[in-house]
Amino acid sequence: MEIDSAAITRCSVEHQKIYNEWFSVADSDGDGRFTGVDAKNFFVMSNLAQKDLKQVWAIADSKRQGFLGFKEFITAMQLISMAQAGHVLSSDILNSEVDFENLKPPVMDGLDVLLARKRRPKSESESNGNSLLQTSPSASSSWFTSAKSAKKVPLTAVTSIIDGLKKLYIQKLKPLEVTYQFSDFVSPLLTNSDFDAKPMVMLLGQYSTGKTTFIKHLLKRAHIGPEPTTDRFVVVMNGPDERSIPGNTVAVQADMPYSGLTKFGTAFLSKFECSQMPHPLLEHITFVDTPGVLSGEKQRTQRSYDFTGVTSWFAAKCDLILLLFDPHKLDISDEFKRVISSLRGNDDKIRVVLNKADQVDTQQLMRVYGALMWSLGKVLNTPEVMRVYIGSFNDKPINSVTAGPIGTELFEKEQEDLLSDLKDIPKKACDRRINEFVKRARAARIHAFIISHLRKEMPSMMGKAKAQQKLIDNLEDVFAKVQREQHLPAGDFPFVDSFRERLSGYNFDKFEKLKPKLIQTVDDMLGYDIPDLLKNFSNPYG
Repeated sequence: MEIDSAAITRCSVEHQKIYNEWFSVADSDGDGRFTGVDAKNFFVMSNLAQKDLKQVWAIADSKRQGFLGFKEFITAMQLISMAQAGHVLSSDILNSEVDFENLKPPVMDGLDVLLARKRRPKSESESNGNSLLQTSPSASSSWFTSAKSAKKVPLTAVTSIIDGLKKLYIQKLKPLEVTYQFSDFVSPLLTNSDFDAKPMVMLLGQYSTGKTTFIKHLLKRAHIGPEPTTDRFVVVMNGPDERSIPGNTVAVQADMPYSGLTKFGTAFLSKFECSQMPHPLLEHITFVDTPGVLSGEKQRTQRSYDFTGVTSWFAAKCDLILLLFDPHKLDISDEFKRVISSLRGNDDKIRVVLNKADQVDTQQLMRVYGALMWSLGKVLNTPEVMRVYIGSFNDKPINSVTAGPIGTELFEKEQEDLLSDLKDIPKKACDRRINEFVKRARAARIHAFIISHLRKEMPSMMGKAKAQQKLIDNLEDVFAKVQREQHLPAGDFPFVDSFRERLSGYNFDKFEKLKPKLIQTVDDMLGYDIPDLLKNFSNPYG
């Protein structure tokens, strides 16, 4: 499986050198990001109509980051060259039969003058032979270690949507989270790596439903982790060479978004590892392979760590969650029910895969599908039917004898749909980051109202312990009162039982009172700053 073949792999070395020099001229501030402002100044030299340039930007910035890196810049140049040659630009043009490797660079009026001016005073970086492909780390990484450096840079100076979200988080959302101890109750404070992480896909299911085989099928690899059955959480990600990194090491690496897993303790980290390997697909997506969910007699064996809690933590970070079943394992065990329940709030990410479907004939498959939907309906408690992909996701050919001609055609189409869903993940990653950021801001806002209300209800002198216990016991009434007073949606409140459990270890007297200024800052961020940020990094041609 390939995800948008990178333009740089379909461009000759000679043309790469030309585009590298052009990029150094086009990138006005030399940060390795070709922004919308840069595009308006540079693309005008192509003499193309604005509607064509709008399409060029839309296709090149398919991930909607708000800027083009060097690879995307090459794609844009190739698109401009094709538009100048009379081709009609469309979203699927990159998959056409055009010989991109030998496609001539576009004609850019006045570029020769700019290049000559650029060559005259040789910069120090050019004299050292450094390439623009090796851009320096984003300055935004220092914002998380120094609050002062974050405040120095105005929001208008950021050069991508993700950097803008980092800025808003540190300036406006993080103070609210710290004040009301959001990290202790809901989610750890965000770090630089949380914003920069690649999209993640998590696979969940009972033993032997084909989770690990599914990943190996996509990667065309014979081995990605422990065999024969995955007994731990394995993060499969891109790396310079093939190696396995133990969980304790992964959790303390600043460039990986897994530091929050330390709260589950050494018992979990010893059952967690990272499997790195060089692979084109892993440059865009990271996979999370999970242990088989226990069923039957195995459920009586207690795990040494909070399996449901870990699953919920990964679910919040992931862009797609695949629930795998096979025709012979349709029963949803008690542990699987708890796991699915822990995915609450991430329903839009969940997809169901009925794997190994070629093991039954068409008539049996219809019964299996109906039984699966009935079982899921009882657990999910939603009237909507989830998207279910039916197929056999492994390297073996489909068993056409059992499946029949109708089943074989169905499985092939279903597999194409699922792969299409996976291919769209990198394109939607930036939108997903924004979505998760807004969800987090709303959750932090509600959390602040709950904590400040508990503080307000405490007596000033006598009977504090009794009053606190009464508030904990009647937490449902507290939530209802906060909801009425602040006009908040009931569905955005946390689980009462888990929140009650966490509250038991705190002294309500130490909680902060409501600070309207902090709430107003977050409201302004949601109402004005984020829409302005998206507007600033939308297509520069409208």
